[in-house]
Amino acid sequence: MKIYVAGIGPGSPEDITPAVLAAVKDSDVVVGYKYYFQFITPYLKPGTECVDTGMKKERDRAEEAFRLAESGKTVCVISSGDAGIYGMTPLIYEMKRERQSDIEIIPLPGISAFQKAASLLGAPMGHDFCVISMSDLMTPWQVIERRIKAAAMGDFITAIYNPKSNGRYWQLHRLKEIFMQERKPDTVVGYVRQAGREDQEIKITTLAEFDPEDVDMFTIVIIGNSQSYIWETSSQNPKPTTPSPKPKTQNLFITPRGYYREQMEEGKNVGQSIMIKSFQTIRKELRNPEIPSWKLWPMLHAIHTTADFEMERLLWMDDEATSILYDKVLTGQIKVIVTDVSMVASGIRKGALERLGIEVRSYINDPRGAEMAKAHNITRALAGIRLAVEDYPEGKGVLFAFGNAPTALLELCELIRKGKCKPEGIIGAPVGFVHVEESKHAAKPLSVPKIIIDGRKGGSNLAATLVNSILTYDDAGQLKPGRDV
Repeated sequence: MKIYVAGIGPGSPEDITPAVLAAVKDSDVVVGYKYYFQFITPYLKPGTECVDTGMKKERDRAEEAFRLAESGKTVCVISSGDAGIYGMTPLIYEMKRERQSDIEIIPLPGISAFQKAASLLGAPMGHDFCVISMSDLMTPWQVIERRIKAAAMGDFITAIYNPKSNGRYWQLHRLKEIFMQERKPDTVVGYVRQAGREDQEIKITTLAEFDPEDVDMFTIVIIGNSQSYIWETSSQNPKPTTPSPKPKTQNLFITPRGYYREQMEEGKNVGQSIMIKSFQTIRKELRNPEIPSWKLWPMLHAIHTTADFEMERLLWMDDEATSILYDKVLTGQIKVIVTDVSMVASGIRKGALERLGIEVRSYINDPRGAEMAKAHNITRALAGIRLAVEDYPEGKGVLFAFGNAPTALLELCELIRKGKCKPEGIIGAPVGFVHVEESKHAAKPLSVPKIIIDGRKGGSNLAATLVNSILTYDDAGQLKPGRDV
């Protein structure tokens, strides 16, 4: 005589463990809430009886299971998720003790709803965590609130069960209020409705933006810790074989365990270590750190290079320009980077260029450019752009980077407008007082992916670091700059 107490998972057949399936097949009677029978019916042996005790009849369910087992039948009591987590296992053991029963109890774990939700969100449960039920049917609200405060203060990743019901509408708002007192507004929050089921919904946001009204009783909410982050990653292969004008991205909720954090934070050498720590400092001091990684990554590079937080205001970009240009690098659409002056070329990391198979050229010292400049009374930088368009017809395969010469940028804009040049992208950071702002304004309307530093500021080092931000964009999710330093 025995009672299996089995967790059948969150509701999808593939999430039911083999041990639970074997127990279901071995049982003469299955006892549970009728909604869950649909998930195990295909695995029942012929003649197996299913006994439903209705919602909120857990004690009746346990008593019926003992009655059936004591009559000589093998019984399986089923719960959703893991039967030991807010499920029937504790109640079955308590009743066995109360009845002083000889019935053998065999608990079988299942995949809990928070585990399924976590897998759909990414990897949010990577460090110490707790699980709190918001249901006050069995636990007074005062106790629940103390647990919420402890979780918030202790920096625990926190999974929330039973977040709302028709009668409980304000408790989740109170939970958010408590967490906002202890955590930063940008703390990651993910929530999944109907995890593993047909009408599944997945959302990732921040604590400040989290709306409790967007949640119902079928939702699992997970609040990250201080180390959790949102990783905006491409949903396609790392090295796609076909060009994509605008790669799709998805957000993942990640909490690092720390296995390689020391290595990650220290970097492979002193230079990378300093750069990583600098980026962490810069991000903390930004006025608006909650911007997408395609803009945050070049911004951090720009501020790191200049120590000028005005870059937060001056950086101007087309939507997703960094990810679009990086995708062009990966797919071989960008084969060469042409710079207006040699100082820009010297600042682009050689390791990244070798790793990605990209050539860098500057025409500033090309004898052909010197002759052309003298013959037409133009700057050598401007002449260099004309030569580049000759060498690379229509600028195909070329990313142009300007850190000094506004005349060169203006020339490129004119060639694009006349249909004589169709480059892959533009980095516009010329510096100075004459034609500088005009050249940047001229570039903005062009239908080419662009990263521009507004105003008079710019420079060769700034143009180079913006190029480097594109070449290392795959490091943005981990905020780990300096791979090629």
